[in-house]
Amino acid sequence: MLTVSVIVPVFRAEQTLRDLYCQITSAMMVITPVFEIIFVEDDGGDRSWSIIASLVGTDPRVRGIRMSRNYGQHNALLCGIRAARHDIIVTMDDDLQHPVSEIAPMLTALGDDHDVVYGAPQTEQHGFLRDIASRLTKLALASAMGAETARNVSAFRVFRTRLREGFREYRSPSVSVDVLLTWTTARFTAIRVRHAPRAAGVSGYTVSKLIRHAFNLMTGFSTFPLQIASMVGFAFVLFGVSLQIFIIINYLIRGSVVPGFAFLASIISIFSGAQLFALGIIGEYLARMHFRTMDRPAYVIAEVLAVSDPDGPIVQAVSDPSWTKNGV
Repeated sequence: MLTVSVIVPVFRAEQTLRDLYCQITSAMMVITPVFEIIFVEDDGGDRSWSIIASLVGTDPRVRGIRMSRNYGQHNALLCGIRAARHDIIVTMDDDLQHPVSEIAPMLTALGDDHDVVYGAPQTEQHGFLRDIASRLTKLALASAMGAETARNVSAFRVFRTRLREGFREYRSPSVSVDVLLTWTTARFTAIRVRHAPRAAGVSGYTVSKLIRHAFNLMTGFSTFPLQIASMVGFAFVLFGVSLQIFIIINYLIRGSVVPGFAFLASIISIFSGAQLFALGIIGEYLARMHFRTMDRPAYVIAEVLAVSDPDGPIVQAVSDPSWTKNGV
């Protein structure tokens, strides 16, 4: 029997949570009688957690996890993935932009031939700058995942729960669920799905956050920036050698050199700029190594809500640090 865990990272979604819950339960009851919904509240500061608590109290299929502070969407997803109890995981946003009617076709596409299915939007319902930032993020993912796979990446995913074994011990504060999935499988595919306009509120992913996320992806999960620095360094060395050969030939033939302080200053600026660029890239990698030696967790759970008996929800505060590592 197909069993499914639906994981929703929640950030300031008090206006959409109840509608999303109703839509998910209606869609899932047609697909399978055995499913759960895990809401991971990422400390948005609104009434989302109290709404999740009321849903847990009325439906034993709902579980709520509250983060101790705002860690970000992918960190919250990692927490929910580790907490999932069923064979298949569905991840989706909290803003009603991912139509629940598309879950069934995505599960069908999973079949026996694939481990991950992305619901790639037919037309993205974002602003112009946000669309550009999303494309930049996919370009960053391309170096870590492969160009074809990264082109179809979406927060609307279906994948097999066993894939989490590949990143069971992952503890870095920089998280990309899509890259982590590549540690276990290469069997990715995507289908085109509808992408609805945002029902309420504004996205927590601003353009600046997406650009920062893209930069973290490049320096945290790929050596592509180091390769760029190497190529830039090689290009300027080649340019410098060629320039010196030109000056020597010019001196031998004409008995003169290229005059002017401005020319010399420009050459120094070019080479010093290339060196600083390369050092900056190397510094970013050293910073990542430094943060990992600090052993900062990807997230810390503040509270868990789940129904374990007919009398109602049990509120459990997390005091065991291993919960942040191994899930709930």
